[in-house]
Amino acid sequence: MDWLDWHSDYDQPDSSLAQRLHAVQTQIRAVLDDAPAGPITALSVCAGQGRDLIEVLADHPRRGDVKARLVELDARNTAFASSAAAGLDVEVVTGDASLTANYRGIAPADLVLMCGVFGNITEDDIQRTVDTCRQLTAHHGTVIWTRGRTAPDLLPQVCTWFEERDFERVWVSDPAVNYGVGVHRYRGEPLPLKDSSMFTFIGWDVLKAAGRSHG
Repeated sequence: MDWLDWHSDYDQPDSSLAQRLHAVQTQIRAVLDDAPAGPITALSVCAGQGRDLIEVLADHPRRGDVKARLVELDARNTAFASSAAAGLDVEVVTGDASLTANYRGIAPADLVLMCGVFGNITEDDIQRTVDTCRQLTAHHGTVIWTRGRTAPDLLPQVCTWFEERDFERVWVSDPAVNYGVGVHRYRGEPLPLKDSSMFTFIGWDVLKAAGRSHG
């Protein structure tokens, strides 16, 4: 999979990826709209080109309150993100997004983006990553995450994994669409951030070929 070319579907308004982006951005705006006065911290895991957050911040009235860190391995995508984020307090890191060490100084954050992650890793690693969200997310912070809904649909199980860990369901996209977006708010106290690897990024195409993933 070429992860630069993968982003081209964002520019096709009728594509499921573009529709998913719109859904994620709508939820990001809602989080920023509802945030109390003062600083807002955000982090994005496997951020790609950062379009979800950066495009919202471009014209959002709270843009000046947001300090964010985006972590992405593909240097072509981080170059795109860095250019798009000019003028914003957004740090773009080219590195392994699975390593919690890359979030020191920004976690626990008010907004955690896990978009394009859960369809590219094993179920065991999804559970491990959800568990680690308790280290990445501030009290009353929000996690926005995605997972494809092609059968067998794992999205309800991911919701359960979050809710077993003191995350409250805020919103889940309609099951009639073929993409899935979930929003969970953390009701617990953040756990100390420990240096670890949350997952091995395998790729949906490899997992699908092995019959282990559906987006």
